[in-house]
Amino acid sequence: MARFERSKPRFKPQPKVLVICEDTKSGKRYLEDASLYFRVKVSVEIIHCGKTDPKGIVKEAISRQKKFDHIFCAIDRDTHQNFDEALILAKAAEKVDIIVSYPCFEFWLLLHFGYSRKPYAGAGKHSAADLLIKDLCTYPGLENYEKGKDLSIFKLLLGKRFDEARRIAPKVLAEAMVSEEMNPSTRLHELLDFFEKLSLPQEAL
Repeated sequence: MARFERSKPRFKPQPKVLVICEDTKSGKRYLEDASLYFRVKVSVEIIHCGKTDPKGIVKEAISRQKKFDHIFCAIDRDTHQNFDEALILAKAAEKVDIIVSYPCFEFWLLLHFGYSRKPYAGAGKHSAADLLIKDLCTYPGLENYEKGKDLSIFKLLLGKRFDEARRIAPKVLAEAMVSEEMNPSTRLHELLDFFEKLSLPQEAL
């Protein structure tokens, strides 16, 4: 009787990915909508872990490494005191990557409206994030934007503006790294690129 060998799978299973967000609404909702857009929701879990400081978020990520193939921590530089400690912790972790926005997530949204390297610093009672959001609110559709508000910003900016932000962000980041002045810049496009990659079948080796 003929024997048939079981053929090897053509495609690799998608990795299990965790994204931990600093905020509970605006940034988290944006990434949830992005994962749906790239059709990777089944393999990506996006959460807020109850911690809002970078070190606390990274420690939470490290504690979950055994359950995931990749873990991303989406955090704002802002004025967090333990930011540098968080970077050191993440660098030593095997599966943890930090997606930092300087000074905040909203800089990524700002790039949907064109190139910018305008730095932001706190003034008086207003933080750097406050001042950036003030600029963001000058653009159509975002006049009433508030950090932490549960809005579908992803869908609002999808299209040419989204494509423009993805084109500009790597250039801004490269310039920031060369100048050693990271304010402003963002790595959010790297996470979205990863989402897009996950949406494609991965050829098995």
